[in-house]
Amino acid sequence: MSAIRVVLVDDSALARDVLRSLLEGEADIEVVGEAANGREAVCMACELRPNVISMDLEMPVMGGLDAIEEIMATKAVPILVVSDTADARNACEAIRRGALDVMGKPELNSPVAAEFAAKLRLLSGVPVITHLRSNGHVFASPAAKEFAAPQAAGHGRAVAIASSTGGPQALARILPALPAHFPAPLLIAQHIADGFAAGMAEWLGGLCRLPVCLGKEGEPIQPGVVYISPSESHMAVTPARTLTLMPRRDGDLYHPSCDLLLKSVANTFGRRAIGVILTGMGHDGAAGLDVIRKFGGTTIAQDEASSVIYGMNGVAVASGSAQHILPVAEIAQALHRLVAAETSDDMAGLRT
Repeated sequence: MSAIRVVLVDDSALARDVLRSLLEGEADIEVVGEAANGREAVCMACELRPNVISMDLEMPVMGGLDAIEEIMATKAVPILVVSDTADARNACEAIRRGALDVMGKPELNSPVAAEFAAKLRLLSGVPVITHLRSNGHVFASPAAKEFAAPQAAGHGRAVAIASSTGGPQALARILPALPAHFPAPLLIAQHIADGFAAGMAEWLGGLCRLPVCLGKEGEPIQPGVVYISPSESHMAVTPARTLTLMPRRDGDLYHPSCDLLLKSVANTFGRRAIGVILTGMGHDGAAGLDVIRKFGGTTIAQDEASSVIYGMNGVAVASGSAQHILPVAEIAQALHRLVAAETSDDMAGLRT
């Protein structure tokens, strides 16, 4: 079996040395090129045909954002953004432009050092497609303009969203397509590297008409507000309809936990809960979605064709937990219909 071919992109020679050192003991990974700026990265993507690229963002000549867009428009390659957490907002924008995942810059012997090779292996096997170049703007779905005035408080409904690899791209399509006074809270568990959730909340808040914030302990949830779980804690909803943050435990595979959030929303809102599971690796969220279904709530899974990775949503579909399977472009409109619906009969028009 041939080795995974990796290109390292960072304007700092020291940073590239660290990354290369982290991979030297990995028999199945070969560093085939090193680039000091985005322009060099674009050339290496075409000439060296790597299986995966590790990409910094702040670089001379051509920055990482422009390089990612160019690579994904010409010779699409799986890209892992390796960046400082201080640049978390741009890291999320890099994901929107086609990168698959983000992590903080590892140091030798740091806790995240072991994750670097593991993420490269994981992403190297993800099929990627050529993206059309964007003009830097995110457009809401045309259906967003057709939304009726929201019902009062969404009849007490709540939306819980489970998301992983490829999820930020999906969220960047769903949330901007929702109206400014969406009549239900939206609670999101997005698998993301520590230190990046706040930047993702800020980035999403700049794209949509709804306020987006990190969840805080004891905070009452409000209609029309998007709550993002910090990755350093697991977020859940209490019976009093407030947020609670629980510390991660040793051995927790997913952070934050999608299952925990979805199950808590099922327990609190029952048949008025709406669960959504988006693209992502693994199976987190499928069990929680099934609890919402069993409690009489409504469940949606992003379809395979619009997913970066048909993993956890695929598990939910295969297990029967997802009642409705929709392309990402149709999820916002479906959510609006659901929060305005008094009974399940009002939801009959959704695709299954």
